[in-house]
Amino acid sequence: MSVKKDTSISLFYDMVELMEKLRGKDGCPWDKEQNHVTLKPYLVEETYEVIDAIDSGMPDKLKEELADLFLQIIFHCQIAREKKEFDINDVIKLCLDKMMRRHPHVFGDSTASTSEEVVQQWEAIKKQEKGYEERKSAVDGLPKHLPALQKAQKVQKKAAKVGFDWKDINDVIAKVEEEMEEVKEAIAKKETKDMEEEIGDLLFSVVNLSRFLQFDTENILHKTIYKFVDRFKKIEKELASCGKDIEQCSIEELDALWNKVKMNARKNI
Repeated sequence: MSVKKDTSISLFYDMVELMEKLRGKDGCPWDKEQNHVTLKPYLVEETYEVIDAIDSGMPDKLKEELADLFLQIIFHCQIAREKKEFDINDVIKLCLDKMMRRHPHVFGDSTASTSEEVVQQWEAIKKQEKGYEERKSAVDGLPKHLPALQKAQKVQKKAAKVGFDWKDINDVIAKVEEEMEEVKEAIAKKETKDMEEEIGDLLFSVVNLSRFLQFDTENILHKTIYKFVDRFKKIEKELASCGKDIEQCSIEELDALWNKVKMNARKNI
């Protein structure tokens, strides 16, 4: 299925005009009050809803959430246009220029036959671009508001690119075990500050293990959270069918139910 260029252009500028009207004199009071800062939580929310839609595997849901995210981009561009900073055309032109510049193996004379070669070329080109000269360290350039798990994995990847990385998986596992022992020692000493620091080190080492195995830590934890929620709800449902209140059950009874739900889940795999 191909998209008709003339139709796409028409719909695109219909969207731009719609936002201009919403922000105009006779537009929506709420839309007119917004600025880049007030829209930040909506941008984050819509981004995560797109991710949820991708995980759902439902094309219609993804289409809807992408529309909501696209609206946020148009919104920010309209605000910037009103302040005479830039507009949507400037953003698109910047994107086109950047993508063509960073893909010389497609639009130029360079060659890159593997994904690894593409990434290496991409990073080399980025280092030559405006703004990159401000990065004095190999681990500079981390987005301030990136979730902690993603930030940890990203900084570890940056360090690995310059050779600061483990060579063997057993060394990574040993580091996790070492950090776990240090957590135990801190707990035994009952030093709150040390406990906090050591747990942080443990989490960081677990992220490193995930990265070393080429897993996305954020995604792994999300899956585990949803698995926990699903199993917990099944425990609640089973207790409700017996007329029991979960708050009145002993931890031993709950643990037995948890293991039962866990075993049933494995049988259904």
